[in-house]
Formats: sequence, C-alpha cells, structure tokens
Amino acid sequence: MQTHLPTLVIAASGKTGRRVADRLEALGRPVRRGSRSGPTRFDWDVPSTWAPALAGVGAAYVVYSPDLSVPAAPGAIEAFVAVARDAGVRRLVLLSGRGEPAAQRCERIVLDSGVPATVVRASWFAQNFDEGAFRELVRAGEVALPVDAVREPFVDLEDVAEVAVAALTADAHDGRHDGAVYEVTGPRSMTFAEAVAEIAAASGRAVRFRGISRAAFVDGLTRAGLPADQVELLDELFSTVLDGRNASTADGVERALGRAARDFRDYARAAAATGAWNAAPQGV
Repeated sequence: MQTHLPTLVIAASGKTGRRVADRLEALGRPVRRGSRSGPTRFDWDVPSTWAPALAGVGAAYVVYSPDLSVPAAPGAIEAFVAVARDAGVRRLVLLSGRGEPAAQRCERIVLDSGVPATVVRASWFAQNFDEGAFRELVRAGEVALPVDAVREPFVDLEDVAEVAVAALTADAHDGRHDGAVYEVTGPRSMTFAEAVAEIAAASGRAVRFRGISRAAFVDGLTRAGLPADQVELLDELFSTVLDGRNASTADGVERALGRAARDFRDYARAAAATGAWNAAPQGV
C-alpha cells in the first residue's frame, strides 16, 4: 500500500484552501490544515510558525494573505520558499492573481526556487457572490459596485481547487505540472450586470446591478464596518485589476484537467440551491 506525506494547505479555512483540503482528504491523502487559529498554526505575520507547519510534509498549497500584490508579499514568499526547501518539501502550488504584476514577481520566486512548482493564476471568483463580499448585496437586492462595462470571465472555485489538487497529487515522475502557470477562468466573459442577472434568474430573486463611483464604494464599505485593510484592498482591486486587462478567457482549466471550465450559470444554479441568497430572518 502506497503511503503519502501530508500536504500543508495554507489558509485551509478560506475559500480555496477549504476546497483543496477537502478534495485531498476525499482522495485519501493526509492533509495538514494550516491557519492562524487551527491545530496547525500558520501565520504569515509570524515566521516562527512556518517551519513547524512544514516539517515532514511532501507538498504545500500556498495562499498568501492578504494578497500577493501587497509590498510585503515578495519578501515573505522568498523567506517561505527557503524554509520549505530546507524542510525537504517536494512540491509547491501557489495561488496567484491574474493581471497583477506584483503577484507575478512572487510567482517567479516560487518557480525559480528549485522545488517543483505550479502556479494557479486566477482573478475574480464566482463564489464572491455567495461566500464573499457580495453576498449581502445580493440578499439586499442590489449589487452596487464601481464597475461599468468591464467584462470578467468569473472562475468557479471548484475548478481552482481541482486544478490545484491535480498539481499537488501528481506522481513524482509526472512532470507535466512542473513549472506550469495555469491561468484559470470561466468559459465566457461577462459584465457584472450580466452576472447579477444570471443570479437573479437562478435564485428567483429580484436583484439588480448598479454602477457607482469609487468614492461611494469606499464610503459604503467603511460604513458597513469592513476593516480598513480590506477596504483598501478591494478599492485597489476595483480601481486597477478591473480595467479590462482580464476580460479575455484563458485555457488553464482545460490544460490542467482536460475538460472545459464550469460556466457561471451552473455556478449560480448550484449556489441558489444552497439557499445562500435567501433573505435573512427578521431581527438577525
């Protein structure tokens, strides 16, 4: 019976990490779920947590928080890679940001580390509408964002996780994922208004999209109580990455998995079936 070393999944309670860890366990692979508060403590701001989390693992799924575009990211990634290499880690899979030059600097650090590595480069997740910042906007009936006609090929997180797991579980003699950069998107590019219309159709709810100014967006996030660093990050993403640079679709899912990417309509139907957009009970 073949045995496998554990895989460290960083940010294992997050959107992608949870899915990657669950998929690995479903395949019978041992998983070490890393997070700031879980049994395996991993905190990017506390480098002393890195080596214990990496000790004895065969591979690591690397998610940097808050985002690879922040100034601190390259230094942290370079230091982390050194610790992973010293720990004998045999494979790294990095979640990166599409259309982010600063993130691509981090990709290069990982790919040039000497450890077999794969980059999964994604942009806007479809699940931002039911698991992230946009969920309450959908439930309130209006998604007001500082975008107009910009198109985005929203990617389903199930695809992101499946691509990551394919790379993490590749046989040591199968080098097809080594050095690969999988730019993952959905199969079609949509405006945010079109995405919201798909959600309305799938959920049966009256939901509309409204374009607003950047200043109004920041003010709304601040009044809603989001931490300042999250407000700053969302503002940066909407004002830079959403300028049309990521409007085209890419073939990363097909290259990695040999099948087409999941469509946004299928995502919307699946999310609606979970009740994610049902109105909150009164008084909650």
